[in-house]
Amino acid sequence: MLQKEFIQIYRNKTILRLIIVIPIVQLLILVNAATFEMKNLKLTVADQDHSPWSRRLISELDASPFFIVEQINADVSFAKEKVEKGSADLVVVIPDGFEKSLMIGEPIRIQLLANAINSQQAQLGYTYLQNFAAQLGVNFGTETYGIPMGSNIQNTYSYWYNPDLNYKYFMVPGILVVLISVVGMFLSAMNLVREKEMGTIEQINVTPVQKWQFIVAKLLPFLVIGLFELALGLIIGRVVYHIPIQGSLWLVFGIATLYLIGLLGLGLLLSTFSTSQQQVTFVSYFFLLVFILMSGIFTSVDNMPEWGQKINLINPLYYFIDVMRAILLKGAALKDLWRQVVGISILAIMLFGFAVLNYKKTV
Repeated sequence: MLQKEFIQIYRNKTILRLIIVIPIVQLLILVNAATFEMKNLKLTVADQDHSPWSRRLISELDASPFFIVEQINADVSFAKEKVEKGSADLVVVIPDGFEKSLMIGEPIRIQLLANAINSQQAQLGYTYLQNFAAQLGVNFGTETYGIPMGSNIQNTYSYWYNPDLNYKYFMVPGILVVLISVVGMFLSAMNLVREKEMGTIEQINVTPVQKWQFIVAKLLPFLVIGLFELALGLIIGRVVYHIPIQGSLWLVFGIATLYLIGLLGLGLLLSTFSTSQQQVTFVSYFFLLVFILMSGIFTSVDNMPEWGQKINLINPLYYFIDVMRAILLKGAALKDLWRQVVGISILAIMLFGFAVLNYKKTV
């Protein structure tokens, strides 16, 4: 039975292409596309002061990787029109008397008008501008009076586990989990339903092959393929993105095996309720979409409402994404991940057990 399954997979050119193409496409395209780093924000400046220090602020904004200063005009209404037309993301209004207030130490107000359809872009734009304005005050005091202006409290910082704040380090482990989830749930479910459509499932059911032998033969090849996909993805992540691997790869593949058993069980369960490949495709994508969006791959689960966090208790992707990031980036050991491992184990036992009980070897 195992030999038959591997031969079938080898003869199925579609599956072979998916096995090779999916990890390359996901890791080379999605990792670069799925980022919350805001750069090259289109900025229009309404400079009403026309002083050396207002021009200094504009030049520093333009020199940063976060902003592209496209227009400089004293007319605020002109700048607002640029936002309304969509040709500017942010407008900075430097008021008249900006340099004078800076000289005498008065509070300075710089107005920021932001297109807040993308709320995160507006918030980050405000934060970036605030930092630039604060740094400008420090530079002014240092260059004019020999002492930095502003607070005498200095902060030092250290970014643990991702010193360069490289967003790809955050995304690659999550994309890898999505990658093997597609293999574990979608392809395994498709394979069994394909047997139903072709009519070969009836031929197998009349043979002396026992139910557990049939299930193992059906799912074991996809367990091997899933682990191969994980290994291929780790190689691509290491070579292309220089992803650190701080923890044990044995632990990664051990927990991945447990995770795949649960996903294979879910795929088998969906296939028992489906009669066509089209039907199982829609159902699989429904579960995958919900699992991915709730997993924390893009945003922190802690930002979700309480009911969303409770739903994640039955989301296997949530546990495994946390495991992958902890092992690869932090070097976490098994004792640090016992909650996630327990969650994955319970889901694996429940999903696989229910799938085995629900599958009936009948003609």
